[in-house]
Amino acid sequence: MAQTPSAPAASDSLYLEPTLLDSGRVSLAQAEPAVALGALDGRYRPAVAALVDHLSEAALNRNRVHVEVEWFIHLCENSVLPGLPTLSPEQASGLRQIVLDFDSAAIAELAQIEAVTVHDVKAVEYFIGRRLADLGLDDLKPLVHFACTSEDINNLAYAVGIRDAVLDVWVPAARALVEQISGMARESSEVPMLSRTHGQPATPTTLGKELAVFAHRLNRQIQRVQTTQFLGKINGATGTYAAHSVAAPDADWQQISRQFVESLGLTWNPLTTQIESHDWQAELYADVARFNRILHNLCTDVWSYISIGFFRQVPVAGATGSSTMPHKVNPIRFENAEANLEISCSLLDTLGATLVTSRWQRDLTDSSSQRNIGTAFGHSLLAISNVAKGLERLDVADDVMAADLEANWEVLGEAIQTVMRAEAIAGTPGMDDPYERLKELTRGHRVDSTRMQEFVADLGLSPAAHQRLSQLSPATYTGVAASLVSHLD
Repeated sequence: MAQTPSAPAASDSLYLEPTLLDSGRVSLAQAEPAVALGALDGRYRPAVAALVDHLSEAALNRNRVHVEVEWFIHLCENSVLPGLPTLSPEQASGLRQIVLDFDSAAIAELAQIEAVTVHDVKAVEYFIGRRLADLGLDDLKPLVHFACTSEDINNLAYAVGIRDAVLDVWVPAARALVEQISGMARESSEVPMLSRTHGQPATPTTLGKELAVFAHRLNRQIQRVQTTQFLGKINGATGTYAAHSVAAPDADWQQISRQFVESLGLTWNPLTTQIESHDWQAELYADVARFNRILHNLCTDVWSYISIGFFRQVPVAGATGSSTMPHKVNPIRFENAEANLEISCSLLDTLGATLVTSRWQRDLTDSSSQRNIGTAFGHSLLAISNVAKGLERLDVADDVMAADLEANWEVLGEAIQTVMRAEAIAGTPGMDDPYERLKELTRGHRVDSTRMQEFVADLGLSPAAHQRLSQLSPATYTGVAASLVSHLD
């Protein structure tokens, strides 16, 4: 994700004029995003750009300004401190306009302030303070960041950004993909397909049912993500409201805190140290990572189905599959998605493990860790985009599936021995050792339709059972697979 520079050091080449490297080449540090150090800000920027407005450094700073402004207004509206004036509608609107007007010029100004303060949240305080005079509020500069520790602002700013990124960007993209998979499942609900358990021919299914399994699994994870509680706190340097209580002992600071956090659309956390404990983030990242891993499973399965011809890939006009083999159409979308899902999961797992631990009342491990949240979601979003594009270019090769089924009549062994068991229970004679008899016929042997029907005819089944089995083929031995897809509805 693109990030606003913070506290640039004089020796940091990122902030210097372009220079020559030791090799004599011109440094690319000042170049455009096309040569960005990270793939998400370079090659893949279009696929993840929607996250920038929520999870970039610039978005974090805008959200910090948002939290500071709303805290200022909240204190005034509730007359928390003696002598606080009531804001006029114009003043309240003007304060909120600071957030709405947060643009590239504001980002640059904030970076300049931070270069002096060497503190990101203090820079936000000064940034807002500069704008109070124009609103007739210059005498209320002390109210900006009142009784706050930096983490009071940061935890709320992160929670707002993560919430909006998840619910406004990631969830819609994930839902659209699941609906795409669900649509494919419905369209192919009756297309018979040989299963392969342990890689070996097994009881047939339908393509639609197999896709529906993934759609159902992915949808459950989205539902978990959507029910996430995004927690926040504003209670001072160690979570005790100590400075608050000394400055305004008559105020109900817990109620003020709760009302403020909830006014931001977050869930109030009443018990914290200096930091909000981040447990909710770990829970969220575990759910997103689980979604990623299920999607990774879909990618490997679809890749394998492409490999054995169950899916045909529709060539893209002008595209090159291989630099030397002109015939190839490679399943690159699914391979790309696999890699990005693995990177996303690695980051999400690390975040979840790191963020739940803080030494005593505060350390800074969470500060550095949380700057990678956008990257973690970016790789997941990129993977979702690639899977969607990959699925769009697939055609179902039902003729290949039909030929595969026809070549594996031995999979009916399960059906026949199960019918024989039922017949034995019903009192039909000659149904002894059904499993062993089918094992002898089929295990390690290829059995065609003629041999299988001859075997059935010689069993001495009841007329009804014989009729059912004599009409059965691998293509029709799919149980209620087609109807199972309706569970997606």
